[in-house]
Amino acid sequence: MFSFSYIWIFLLLPLPLILRKLTKPYQEERQAIQTPFFDELADLSGQEPGSGSIVRKQPLLRQIVVGFCWCLLVAALARPQWIEQPVIKEVPSRDLLLAVDLSGSMSTEDFTSREGKKINRLAAVKEVLDDFLKRRKGDRVGLIFFGSVPFIQAPFTEDLDLCGELLAEAQVGMAGPKTAFGDTIGLAINMFKESTVKDKLLIILTDGNDTSSKVEPVKAAQIAADNGIVIYSVAVGDPQAVGEEKLDEKTLQSVAETTGGQFFRAYDRKELEKIYDKIDALSTHDIETVSYRPRIDLYFWPLGIAVLLSLLMHGVRASKNTNVQRLT
Repeated sequence: MFSFSYIWIFLLLPLPLILRKLTKPYQEERQAIQTPFFDELADLSGQEPGSGSIVRKQPLLRQIVVGFCWCLLVAALARPQWIEQPVIKEVPSRDLLLAVDLSGSMSTEDFTSREGKKINRLAAVKEVLDDFLKRRKGDRVGLIFFGSVPFIQAPFTEDLDLCGELLAEAQVGMAGPKTAFGDTIGLAINMFKESTVKDKLLIILTDGNDTSSKVEPVKAAQIAADNGIVIYSVAVGDPQAVGEEKLDEKTLQSVAETTGGQFFRAYDRKELEKIYDKIDALSTHDIETVSYRPRIDLYFWPLGIAVLLSLLMHGVRASKNTNVQRLT
């Protein structure tokens, strides 16, 4: 669509005509030759002498060209633009952080794949999280991997494909054999400090109890709640396990309830899928969009045409004056 940014500039179009009416013609004083037979010359020529200046009338073609150039200059000042189709961009209105347990017990093969084969807990989590990430349109997603210590695998990003690739590359034991549940929440709090969105959601997937944290999980959850972070804890371990692999459901539930989130149990792949469907329903949100229309400036077209016409007109005029001088 074609448009002018400063349409009011066209009010200047009649300005030359107004100035011509309100101002006097240019006068130039020159010395005249006085002759005793001036009256006889006037009678012979049939003209009646008068006082005042003489205004030479410009040729019609020159007037048209000058007027057209003025119109082009005004059009250039009005800033003509071509407005393209609207470009709509989605603005993330929620930050979602996934914390995945990579401790040694995640290698236990007690889940079933899509093909019906036995797979370990981490492989099952990867499959379900991959589908979950594909539905995160309008979210910024971050990744934390934790074992004996937590570390940031991906900061908050809208590049969900990148998060999926990093998740696929995760291996059991790459963060140590133990489980630092409380420290993971603490790291998540630090990541959310830079977030400016309203909704902050942390999903923690673990199959063990806290064995190496410096901060107790419930205490860390209280700090998270004070910072507006909601935690969904997902237990993917065996509740009948003992020792370091024992699943501390009570702590997982307390962490979730402290922040206003929920606790889920997942003992097979289908249960994991149901959990993420529930999370989708619980954490629905409106996707904010920002639209703008690219504008391409076109002022150089009328300006360039005006300059070319002016140069052409002066060139023709100079050529005529040169020919007259040669004839004389």
